[in-house]
Amino acid sequence: MIESASAAAVKILDKEYRVNCPPDEREALIEAARYLNEKMRDIRAGGKVIGLERIAVMAALNISYELLQSRRQTNDDQSETHEHIEQLLGKLNRALESVDC
Repeated sequence: MIESASAAAVKILDKEYRVNCPPDEREALIEAARYLNEKMRDIRAGGKVIGLERIAVMAALNISYELLQSRRQTNDDQSETHEHIEQLLGKLNRALESVDC
């Protein structure tokens, strides 16, 4: 069954926005809006960036950077895990070969 989208109200920098999303994604949308709101408030509080559009762009850049860093870390972690598994498989194969003799 396909769930129809419903509007969720989110508040960002004291402005309310209504965003359509599937009901099962509503909580994630609200959490994302809270995170964006926090980032935008931090930028505005810093006082170096003026204007809602510029604040939004700076927040988007910061969040994009965080996402890319997280992806890189995940890829690094996966590579390390793969290497570790390969080492363990090598040890296991050597142990099994020595038992077969």
